[in-house]
Amino acid sequence: MEHVHVARGEAIVLHDVSLRIKTGEHVAILGPNGCGKSTLIKTITCECYPIFTPEMRCSLLGRERWDVSQLRRHLGVVSADMPGERTPVSKGRDVVVAGFFSASTIWPNLHISEEMWQRAHEAMVLMEATHLADKLVGEMSAGEQRRIMIARALVHQPEMLLLDEPSNALDIAAQRELRETLRIVARQGTGIMMVTHHLADILPEIDRVIMMRSGRIVADGPKTELITADRLRSLFGVEVTLTQRDGYWHSW
Repeated sequence: MEHVHVARGEAIVLHDVSLRIKTGEHVAILGPNGCGKSTLIKTITCECYPIFTPEMRCSLLGRERWDVSQLRRHLGVVSADMPGERTPVSKGRDVVVAGFFSASTIWPNLHISEEMWQRAHEAMVLMEATHLADKLVGEMSAGEQRRIMIARALVHQPEMLLLDEPSNALDIAAQRELRETLRIVARQGTGIMMVTHHLADILPEIDRVIMMRSGRIVADGPKTELITADRLRSLFGVEVTLTQRDGYWHSW
């Protein structure tokens, strides 16, 4: 992205964003609520579009124009919301395989091959979610639902996994399990782009941090340089004390 502005309704929520991310890179986008992090993700997935200006440039995987259905084959997206109203009344296995079609569940017109079912099983194995195959998503805990949604995003083996506030609504145990599972995904070569305002979500494998405030990128660099008390105090507007343990940063 170069000089990208994005509006939501009447308000401009991204201001003059210039950003380059490599395929397979592990990146965390950190900032307070309402700073434009989720809009940035939606711009990458073509749910939001930049305002045209002469200096604006936006290229995804080397192309400036995409059929959105084709782009979704390259990106795995896990949003904070369910993908559709049928998802809660669908079985876990069905929701995962529906990820091939960016659908909320299996519809009668969808043809699912044996290879797709096998890939869905492999994605559930990776997420340690095979025991949820026949359970309705609406009857799962928040942590179990998150495992199914990530398996759904990984089922077509994307180059990048985009996560929007992945630990929201999870208890301490579920947060820990989720982070350890995402570390496995990162080590297997899938790039991770994570939006969060929780410092502990930033995996040890994530080396780069992008800080956002008021719709602008205010810092972009190595995690070791940007995760400091002074930087976080400026970003969030509160006093911050930091500790580090087992590759994770924690603040209070």
